[in-house]
Amino acid sequence: MFGVADPDIEISVATYVKLLRAARSVVARLEPLLAANGLTTTQLGVLEAILHRGPLTHRQLGRKVLTSAGNLSDVIDKLETRGLVRRVRCPEDRRLVHVDLTDSGRCLIERLFPDHARDIARAMSGLDPAKLAELGELLRTLGMAAADPPLVTPCLESHLPP
Repeated sequence: MFGVADPDIEISVATYVKLLRAARSVVARLEPLLAANGLTTTQLGVLEAILHRGPLTHRQLGRKVLTSAGNLSDVIDKLETRGLVRRVRCPEDRRLVHVDLTDSGRCLIERLFPDHARDIARAMSGLDPAKLAELGELLRTLGMAAADPPLVTPCLESHLPP
């Protein structure tokens, strides 16, 4: 690998590429069902989170669907325009706004989610349940370790603005 002689770094890069390719392959199998229903992966994530957790604030939804605050506002705006969600100001603390499903949104996600879950299972069927559980644990561990503050290499550091 260019500029890298450390085998630990090489295996990390190779595994990273495999992780991204696998994720893209799974998402590519799932997107047609969503697109047929006029939804993006993030929009489905919002509907699914509210279905399973009840009304959530923007902040709570952002943590659930792993998207930026700006993108989340756009996603919620589009779902609201379609009549699938509504924003409800909290009467106890008017600063808080919860996002909840409308009847149409609940009907859509309740109809769509079982098929989506089966599509996920089919896309993940290259691994048996024991391997999937093991992969889940490995990915959780990786995600927690990767969430630590990033290290800035000296090469990149010299190119960062002051």
